[in-house]
Amino acid sequence: MQTARLTVHPDFQIGAVDPRIYGSFIEHLGRAVYSGIYEPDHPTADGDGFRQDVLDLVRELRVPIVRYPGGNFVSGYNWEDGVGPKDQRPRRLELAWRTIETNAMGTNEFADWAKKADTEAMMAVNLGTRDGDAARNLVEYCNHPGGSYWSDLRARHGYKEPHGFKTWCLGNEMDGPWQIGRKTAEEYGRVACEAAKVMKWVDPAIELVACGSSGSGLPTFPAWEATVLEHTYDHVEYVSMHTYYGNRNNDLGNYLARSLDMDHFIRTVVATCDFVKAKKRSRKTLHISFDEWNVWYHSEQHDAEMTPWQVAPPQLEDIYNFEDALLVGLMLITLLRHADRVKMACLAQLVNVIAPIMTENGGPAWRQTIFYPYLHASVYGRGTALNLNIQSPTYDNKEFGDVPLLDAVATADGENETVTIFAVNRAQDGPLALDGDLRSLPGYRVTEHIVLENADMKATNTAANPHAVVPHSGGDAAIQDERLTAHLPKLSWNVIRLAKGR
Repeated sequence: MQTARLTVHPDFQIGAVDPRIYGSFIEHLGRAVYSGIYEPDHPTADGDGFRQDVLDLVRELRVPIVRYPGGNFVSGYNWEDGVGPKDQRPRRLELAWRTIETNAMGTNEFADWAKKADTEAMMAVNLGTRDGDAARNLVEYCNHPGGSYWSDLRARHGYKEPHGFKTWCLGNEMDGPWQIGRKTAEEYGRVACEAAKVMKWVDPAIELVACGSSGSGLPTFPAWEATVLEHTYDHVEYVSMHTYYGNRNNDLGNYLARSLDMDHFIRTVVATCDFVKAKKRSRKTLHISFDEWNVWYHSEQHDAEMTPWQVAPPQLEDIYNFEDALLVGLMLITLLRHADRVKMACLAQLVNVIAPIMTENGGPAWRQTIFYPYLHASVYGRGTALNLNIQSPTYDNKEFGDVPLLDAVATADGENETVTIFAVNRAQDGPLALDGDLRSLPGYRVTEHIVLENADMKATNTAANPHAVVPHSGGDAAIQDERLTAHLPKLSWNVIRLAKGR
């Protein structure tokens, strides 16, 4: 059996973990909204039409922030369509996803849902077909206390108190050829700068996210970031990142190494941000909002065959298997490893659409395989991220070279004197022995070793069998003489929880 070694020291700090790193995303796409979070005829629906079974699962995940209403959708969205009396709202052709948008749910309804879900809203404005004028009006409608046209209109719509949305995205994926109103970096940078100015003139307390590249594979990356930030650096707090991965060639070793690509992507964007900072001689450090990330490939054939112009058809409904859960765990580890700069992130998306939660119309809701690493990180991964100084055996991969069998990160909660280690064993041929140096944590003990493992890499959770892939607390992690030992099963996600003994 091969052995990997790590050192846990409270001084090996990466940075404070912003809880918003465990955010998610709801777009007017497929069944994310309609029959996802909102289904008035569902047996569990409350008086506002929200599915209580879904709300229970969202609260279980402790999702701190949810991006809304898109996504590609927002680049053709007139926000005014989604406010006021529902029977007066227009039905629109939704061009991004070729569906019919009923506008039965809009800004105020989402604010209501977010409160019930114990989460905050990350709002996005349309900079595809619109500009700063519509954006500043939306900020006024949502956040201004009263005494102006748009804030008084909100009050007439039944919402006297402002929503106070703090975080706003300046458009979505404006570099993408698929995007409504696609712009060059120069065009987008100018529009985003002017929108940011007037939005903050309406509400100086808001934070803004500029659109970064839609992915590291675009030919304009990372020159896009450099140009956009030349215009927006002084007016925004974050730049966005998006990435999705898939195992189209059924090459597990390569698939589980994709998190190394994510790591390189983050490092490149950080370097570009710091280049612009130096060029502008600014004292401000820009942070990252990784507001779309996930596995996405299972549903591509189905979506290509979909009949257009339906209301809330099944779209992007990836049914996740066990190996997908491992990669999601690896991506979470990568985000935590960059907690000093990645301050927000959104698993895309939350319900039905490439999501940890699935539902049937009128039927049950259940947890997909990827639900569990997301849950564990969100619940236990709070506090300060720690670098573990890992020494791991590797395997050879044509694309990524030497890939470590062990990938891991830890978080420390000093107030409660707890440490949590998140670890994935990529080894396909057997368990990996873990040897941890805990001399800097005297008196700590193992309180739990959670393991997510499965003999079938393609195993899935379904409505008929929702517990095919579930974690267990049967791991063997132990501490003796200030050394942590554990056997990490082959191809497994592990959560080792430590606490100061009393």
